[in-house]
Amino acid sequence: MMNKLILANDGIDSVGKNILEKAGFTVVTEKVPQENLASEINLKGYVALTVRSATKVRKDLIDACPNLKVIGRGGVGMDNIDVEYARSKGLQVINTPAASSNSVAELVFAHLFNAVRFVYDSNRTMPLNGNSKFDELKKNYSKGIELRDKTIGIIGFGRIGQFTAKIALGCGMKVLAYDPFVKEADLKLDIHGTEGLIVKIKTVSLEDLITQSDMISMHVPGGKMITAKEIDSMKNGVILINASRGGVIDEADLLGGLNSGKIAHACLDVFENEPTPNELLLKHPKISLTPHIGAATNEAQERIGVELAEKLIDALK
Repeated sequence: MMNKLILANDGIDSVGKNILEKAGFTVVTEKVPQENLASEINLKGYVALTVRSATKVRKDLIDACPNLKVIGRGGVGMDNIDVEYARSKGLQVINTPAASSNSVAELVFAHLFNAVRFVYDSNRTMPLNGNSKFDELKKNYSKGIELRDKTIGIIGFGRIGQFTAKIALGCGMKVLAYDPFVKEADLKLDIHGTEGLIVKIKTVSLEDLITQSDMISMHVPGGKMITAKEIDSMKNGVILINASRGGVIDEADLLGGLNSGKIAHACLDVFENEPTPNELLLKHPKISLTPHIGAATNEAQERIGVELAEKLIDALK
């Protein structure tokens, strides 16, 4: 009989854990340090390992753990897993692409509202100078803009990109989308009190998106897509948002665009050197910051746990 031990090294929502336990699996959620992971997996005989973004599953770990049957990623991107190598060794590799889309999209707009009304910078300065320089700060933050009637460009029009577009449409924005694999998408707007409205979005060229958008949001799995060349083609005062993967926007070129005034604001949830981002980004007065929390809502974590549990049960039948 197959061992039914699963190591959820970066944790799993309690609902997902309960689903696995009801299916007869034992789920261990105590964190094992990366350097001890192989020996612990072999010692206990784990058949499945689940991770989020913290734990790395590279070739050396895969080779060192012949009893592993499944590697699960609670989330969308799998850049911390050597996916093709694992599959070449006979392991199943699964993720949860549908679970966190709405949470990431909402964070994009939390950042956007922060940026266009200077909330992120106001929250830094008000505690220090709100009593003594109230009128000065009021003047400094008096040139906000509305999102309505602005054009948002969405690079990557999969699940998260489409959820982002839905919120944008609800805010009265024009949506441009680019995705080499998607020609058009029918978006159902779930509006309470109605049966919903279908809006068709046809994708455009990357060049058109870059030159015509007031705000640009990244939703791609990786690669360096925005450099100084693309930034030079953008509108003056553009806002860039990255809640996908660090490095999709070249960070040095981003800083150059911010310092020159070409880019009005940047909104970053991800960074090239996580967990030690570039301090020039962290301290820049034109950047709204969060520490890679796109999927970090209670609702998304529950959906991730459920989807991961169901896929693990199916994979380990």
